Amino acid sequence: MELKTYQSQVIQDLRQYLATLADIQHLENAFRDYWAERGVTGMAAYKNTIPGVPHVCAKVPTAGGKTYIAVNALQPIFDALSAANPQRPKFVVWLVPSLTILEQTARNLSNPDHPYHKRLSQLFKGRVAIYEKKDLLMGAGFSPDTVADQLSIVVMSFDSLRARNKEDRKIYQENGYLAPFMNAQRVDTGDLLPDRDPSALINVIRTLKPVVIVDESHNAESTLSVEMLVNLNPDFILDLTATPRNNSNIISYVDAMALKRHHMVKLPVIVANQNSRAEVIESALVMRKQLEAIAIKEEVSKGGRYIRPIVLFQAQPRTHDDNTTFDKVKEKLVALGIPPEQIRIKTADRDEIKGEDLLSRASPVRYIITVNALKEGWDCPFAYILASLADKSSAVDVEQIVGRVLRMPYVQKHGHDLLNLSYVFTASSKFKETLQTVVNALQRAGFSDKDYRALEMAQGGAGGNAGNQGDQSPLELTHSPAGPEADEFADLSNVPIAWVQDSDDSLAPADPESAFISEIKARAIEENQSFEEQAKAITDTSIPAELADKTNMQKMKEVFREDALSLSLPQFFIEVKTGGWFDEDGKYQLLERDQLLTDFRLAHADSSVNFANVDAQVYKVDLEKVGECAFRRSWAVIPLIVGTPEKRTFWSPPFYPQMVTMRQLLGCRVHHCDDAGSPPSVPVGEHSAAVGPVPHRPR
Repeated sequence: MELKTYQSQVIQDLRQYLATLADIQHLENAFRDYWAERGVTGMAAYKNTIPGVPHVCAKVPTAGGKTYIAVNALQPIFDALSAANPQRPKFVVWLVPSLTILEQTARNLSNPDHPYHKRLSQLFKGRVAIYEKKDLLMGAGFSPDTVADQLSIVVMSFDSLRARNKEDRKIYQENGYLAPFMNAQRVDTGDLLPDRDPSALINVIRTLKPVVIVDESHNAESTLSVEMLVNLNPDFILDLTATPRNNSNIISYVDAMALKRHHMVKLPVIVANQNSRAEVIESALVMRKQLEAIAIKEEVSKGGRYIRPIVLFQAQPRTHDDNTTFDKVKEKLVALGIPPEQIRIKTADRDEIKGEDLLSRASPVRYIITVNALKEGWDCPFAYILASLADKSSAVDVEQIVGRVLRMPYVQKHGHDLLNLSYVFTASSKFKETLQTVVNALQRAGFSDKDYRALEMAQGGAGGNAGNQGDQSPLELTHSPAGPEADEFADLSNVPIAWVQDSDDSLAPADPESAFISEIKARAIEENQSFEEQAKAITDTSIPAELADKTNMQKMKEVFREDALSLSLPQFFIEVKTGGWFDEDGKYQLLERDQLLTDFRLAHADSSVNFANVDAQVYKVDLEKVGECAFRRSWAVIPLIVGTPEKRTFWSPPFYPQMVTMRQLLGCRVHHCDDAGSPPSVPVGEHSAAVGPVPHRPR
């Protein structure tokens, strides 16, 4: 799996920061100079949260491939650290915020067939071992010899280092399995926690001075989390998050439009407001049915990829009997003829999708009912629709779950516009407040208030006034009003059965709901095409929106635009060896600063310096009396006249006799005498200015 262009830029940003840090070797100054070289002058100062340890952050929106970026970041980090200590072990502590993400990350990094493991094997010559905390506690395949000879990654949760229970406290206890680490190397006692046994896992980790990867680092900003990082005794910390906190030292920003341009996300989000929860369910069923029909047609007739769109029903928690619950929703869906095997429930205490491959053709799942259990770490690109079933009188809180429908299947653009978008259906009389939770959700996922569009349809169904096309915001649609309901689900019996049964892919009969969905589709296609054009206009060199107000830029006047675009600036290239069938491809690459020092050794360089072309001057520096017991510094030029003994002596070898003679000649000059003991004569036109003190210059 190749890096996307924006992912490569993150790695390049990291390399540049590491190079700057190697040159300056001061955390605050290196961070400041790193951004100053890029013309960014308004960046906040470096926060030295973990004293003396480089701690930086990459801001990457949800679905941007943060894990794959971290995999590729390990090589430049260890290259930089190994420059000072080539024998240091390559040991990584990979921290994640939840057990769900831990299981997913450990599984993907360990799987030899997964792109993550393949890339690690490529970068570290196949010498890669992935552990969980329990493996280290048992010393399973973990010894001083193995650590010295490979890249070792242990995936751990934040909580496992916070020692809140008996199991987590094992990391701080004496461990006979790890005693070889204390015997096999000379341990610096300063690296050990004084109140813990040297063989405790935490102390073994500390002696290895790990590189720490913090996934979803916005979850690790508390005082307790900072203490957790300090206890690891790291040499380098890399944070990855969509929403950095105030104490983050960001070295790379990924713009949300870059993800759209590379087809990583289903944007824009289409937000449609209904008048009842029954209409929300009906619209979700109708829309899902149409999306699957489109996907089947694309696959059969145009060679598209297999997609089985999934609806996420967000039910309210069971606080009292009148609230919609996941059990009641499932009953209604089954009553509509949806096979029970297509429905799953995922809550905090009930997980019916655990271990199921939702992307497999063998999976029948098309509906998942949840509350807020599908949070960070749950990824299913087939999830296209979020249907919120909150009370009509309340603002719908979808902030925790919108990010779950943003990921694009197969990370590619699909043949039909509707398969490149995501959808949210709500029923709320406080729709503007509901929209704000959608905004918050997108910002939580690393997107901004410019990553969606506003389009409000007038009451009464079809027709409406489009919002500003340059302003991105959710597509806002409001269904025609319905009469009062005794039962929120009473009118579900009127849902056309053709919409929900898989045996029939025909179009639904003409009813108000199908007309509403048709309007949504028409507007969605229009918005997607507009969004695509805007994404294409964003180049890889475009400045992220977050840096626009921090960068020293001035708008160019239109009269100079043509001249500026015609400028051709020279660049230096270096010829590189190539291989394979296409030798000419990549034969030349841009010359980097570091390549100028290739094979250069200062110890082997010529120590002689040629002063022949230097117009040297000699100065007399002294104290000048300006009053009673008052002096000031003064200096005066002592002219070295062409052809005089001073210049002849200054340029002539050998060095030591030259310096002795020069000292005598300069002494004579200072006392205004020549070789014969008389004051020097200065030929007219050749340094004819009188020798004497020059005006005082403040230092």
